[in-house]
Amino acid sequence: MLHFEVLSLFPEIFSSFLEESLINRAIEQRHLQVDLVNFRRHGRGKHLQVDDTPYGGGPGMVLRVEPIARTLSEQKEFHHTAGRETHTVLVTPQGQPFTQKKAKQLSRREAVLTLICGRYEGFDERIRSLVDEEISGGDFICLGGEAIAMTMIEAVSRLVPNILGNQESAEQESFSQSLLEYPQYTRPASYEGMDVPEELISGNHKQIAEWRKEQALVRTKKRRPDLL
Repeated sequence: MLHFEVLSLFPEIFSSFLEESLINRAIEQRHLQVDLVNFRRHGRGKHLQVDDTPYGGGPGMVLRVEPIARTLSEQKEFHHTAGRETHTVLVTPQGQPFTQKKAKQLSRREAVLTLICGRYEGFDERIRSLVDEEISGGDFICLGGEAIAMTMIEAVSRLVPNILGNQESAEQESFSQSLLEYPQYTRPASYEGMDVPEELISGNHKQIAEWRKEQALVRTKKRRPDLL
């Protein structure tokens, strides 16, 4: 079973995501487990403060190291006692870009995948020493890491057998073979002068496969030449 653990200050954000569609079905069928952990429980004082002003000055607040370090330590001990290994990922714009290749790598890990979601201005630098790798959702900034964590959970989960209805879908779609996916069509065969390519309605499977391969290459050259 694929097992995620998410450290977040706002775990409630995940409620709808985990209760709908294929993700919810995978959880109910015990192919997927997602645990939500609020690291505010190790905050300071009666208000459980988890952030502070940055040394050297500057805008915003920075997440302190202790709440995350203590939460990670507790969770690792819990998992190791149960015989489970852990792999900890810091979700940060400074990490390596999250790609389909990375999703495949994570889907094959036999460990609890712990995702740490940040907030505010960022993390205390010393938090980086506590993780196995850092992953970014792309060259943009969100309010927090939760949206990226959900993206990672969905992208990784759908690569695991029994979660996606038809596993062939995951093998043929964009990025799976370093190409964008070929164009897709369904009924009607003609719509306002736009017709489905004859190759797709020919019934010739070899011809269809060749057309799809050619179109995937053409589309990738035009839209994402960096993939070639």
